[in-house]
Amino acid sequence: SVAQNYHFNIIGPPGHVVFTVEVNCSLRVLDGLVFLFSAVDGVEPQSETNWRLADNYKVPRMGFVNKMDRQGANFLNVCKQVRDMLKSNAVPIVLPIGDEADFKGIVDLVKNRAIVWHEDNFGATFDVVEIPADMKDEVRQYRAELIEAVAEYDENLMAKFFEDEDSITEDEVHAALRAAVMDMSIIPMVCGSSFKNKGVQFLLDAVCRYLPSPMDKDDIVGTDPKTDLPVTRKPDAKQPFAALAFKIATDPFVGR
Repeated sequence: SVAQNYHFNIIGPPGHVVFTVEVNCSLRVLDGLVFLFSAVDGVEPQSETNWRLADNYKVPRMGFVNKMDRQGANFLNVCKQVRDMLKSNAVPIVLPIGDEADFKGIVDLVKNRAIVWHEDNFGATFDVVEIPADMKDEVRQYRAELIEAVAEYDENLMAKFFEDEDSITEDEVHAALRAAVMDMSIIPMVCGSSFKNKGVQFLLDAVCRYLPSPMDKDDIVGTDPKTDLPVTRKPDAKQPFAALAFKIATDPFVGR
């Protein structure tokens, strides 16, 4: 797993309307965002509010469509809702294998392979298998749409797309997709079932590949409290310490 080589600091504010202030504060300090959708309910009213807040802070993001094992789950329908209701370029980078109670894996459109999780150990392990025969046409269509979407960020990729699509490498797609996500031009969409631990590993790998690290962020401009002059801090551990307090974890004066 790619994610084993990375350190994550995770902030998970509730998405409910009563926690809008907490979401707003969290967005100020996030480098990247995974937006959670229900495969059954799709884009909800509060999704639109939180999406606008993320737009205000220009936070690059990707979407995870959860609860694929639930009755009524529809991954591609949620992707369409994100495009239509949130006015975003949501691009699936996986397709589900089976749905509802029969959901058992995904097709990775970048690597062009299928992943099926084991039921006997709650999705802790998986097998890489052949793409199901009845999905090959659909996979070919959505893979072509993915490559066409990211080709705008790599001239060589665009040329290969029109000349010989099969010559496009996995690394080229990863690099172009990362550039598009950083530019907030594409929202990669993945799916899974967190309850059954299916798709979670793939999600973490996608976070590492496509969302920005602290080193990718722009310089931060603040004010020196002693001189009232503007000060710039680069995303570099050798720079003088500066921090933004966004939440109080414990307050000894609460209740007094």
